[in-house]
Amino acid sequence: MQMAWLGTALAAQGYIAVAVNHPGNNATEAYTAQGFSTWWERARDLSVVIDSMPADAMFGARIDSNRIGAAGFSLGGYTMIEIAGGITDPEAFKEFCASSRADNICTSPPEFPTLVEDFDKLSKTDPEFQTALRHASDSYRDPRVRAVFAIAPALGPAFRPASLAKIALPVMIVAGQVDTSVPIASSAKYFAANIPGAKLTIFPGSVAHYVFLDSCTEAGRKTLPLLCTDGAGVDRDAIHANTAALAVEFFKATLK
Repeated sequence: MQMAWLGTALAAQGYIAVAVNHPGNNATEAYTAQGFSTWWERARDLSVVIDSMPADAMFGARIDSNRIGAAGFSLGGYTMIEIAGGITDPEAFKEFCASSRADNICTSPPEFPTLVEDFDKLSKTDPEFQTALRHASDSYRDPRVRAVFAIAPALGPAFRPASLAKIALPVMIVAGQVDTSVPIASSAKYFAANIPGAKLTIFPGSVAHYVFLDSCTEAGRKTLPLLCTDGAGVDRDAIHANTAALAVEFFKATLK
């Protein structure tokens, strides 16, 4: 529901917009360390949904299987890079975070403040997580996805440049200039510099990370100020409208 502003904009242009609630990392159930940590399995969630949609009673007959695109925000943006063909390399991420280049992408997100410690613990003590981790560098490319739109994509350092250089489908990236949660130098700009033909739009001024979540009610602004409070002069609804327009234009041009 947090991305309904984008889904409804796409649906209004005739697209069938399908949203995914990734297990353990969504707003309908409790967060889990596994849900936040097994990033590489997110693309598989999308593939499962694509598998099931042709059998959907309402939408199945209306689907053009040659015109499937994908969009995502933050870890969803990372998922776009992965489903496009990027290969996750946890060791590359560890190397980055142990270096002088480390930035806030190496710290736990405010919505899960123990994530870094939990990831380290799971990788040493949890057999199920260890099994999943052994598949982190598998390819999760889904050839049915023909274009991806990544909003404030996270975990740039988890991909080596050689992996990104092999991505061969249209990619568009959108992010905010002052994103401190997912710094654009190591993620949005890094992706754009290393993915052939990738397009990049950076919203200037005080546009940060959580502006791409749904607009908040007054109650939301009081109880979740971190997610709901934008920088001076930032109009969240306007950013949504501009981002949605970019997505519509991008998919119209690439999903022919």
